Amino acid sequence: MASERITLTVPGPDGDRVVDLSSPNRAVWPAPEQGPGAGTPITKAELAEYVQTVSTPFLAANGHRPVSLERFRAGIGGESFFSKNPPKGTPDFVESVTVTYNSGRRHPQIVLTEAAATVWAVQMNTVVFHPWASLAEDTDDPVELRIDLDPQPGTGIPEAVVAARELRDVLREAGLEPFIKTSGNRGLHVFCPIVPEHEFLVVRHAVIAAGRELERRMPDRVTTNWWKEERGERIFVDFNQANRDRTMAGAYSPRALPGATVSTPLEWDELDELDPSRFTLRTIPQRLADIGDPWARMPESAGRIDVLLEWWERDVGNGLGELPFPPEFPKMPGEPPRVPPSKKVAANWDDDGHRVDD
Repeated sequence: MASERITLTVPGPDGDRVVDLSSPNRAVWPAPEQGPGAGTPITKAELAEYVQTVSTPFLAANGHRPVSLERFRAGIGGESFFSKNPPKGTPDFVESVTVTYNSGRRHPQIVLTEAAATVWAVQMNTVVFHPWASLAEDTDDPVELRIDLDPQPGTGIPEAVVAARELRDVLREAGLEPFIKTSGNRGLHVFCPIVPEHEFLVVRHAVIAAGRELERRMPDRVTTNWWKEERGERIFVDFNQANRDRTMAGAYSPRALPGATVSTPLEWDELDELDPSRFTLRTIPQRLADIGDPWARMPESAGRIDVLLEWWERDVGNGLGELPFPPEFPKMPGEPPRVPPSKKVAANWDDDGHRVDD
């Protein structure tokens, strides 16, 4: 028996596109327990409608750049996988750009430029969209400085809000204009638009400098410690999310979580009594209709990271050097030993952080 299929007509900059949607009534999320449509599952067709409704702010935040698609063939309760390269049969209106990964390997990666492309991504069972911080026209130099405030066990959104407000002051002192969004889960994401004049590793150093300054001001509440055993009940500034090909859920992207929460841009004064669970696939369209997109002015606010890089050099001069990279990265210059402190035996490591063979 052939699977159920509908045809959608999606307006775009080059006219209408026709996109087929198979299994439109398949439940992607189970029925939410509260909120609009409580008791009714969220289907693939509803997700396709959502990405069309929010396409303007969604593409402003996530379009025209490399993006990884987190796909779920059987809804969020099933297995998932990431799709970066255009699969066979990708329509012409879904663009791509060749990027360089951390290994040095180069390969085409998907780029979304119009609403029909996001609907195609839904047809491919995409739930979460993970955009790069750089644009397709220059994939090596980020246009955003991104800071992930990640609550550790014993902390949550209230503690992340306190850290975010102090981080806003830090970034403004550095000459940048911060914007904030929910992660769609437990954390907060702070973005600053920047002029694309530094590659990812340099921008990562700027993020580390900002994180260290925040940590100095809030040592009992914030940490830049990479190893979980050292973080305690504090908000972790995840500096490694600033790396090439390390992404977080994009603005207005749904999350693969019960309730279909959405990573949602906020005004700073909305942090009072913040409840991220209120921002869902079913509530965001009305929110946009009521208040518009809090990130709409972001492209007009690009700053430079010169001050943060001065802080980085100051900290290096004071003995604070490189921090660990994620495990999939090659060993990086100046990186400390990539081993938890509790398992480190000093005699097994040289001064450059390389393991010494027995």
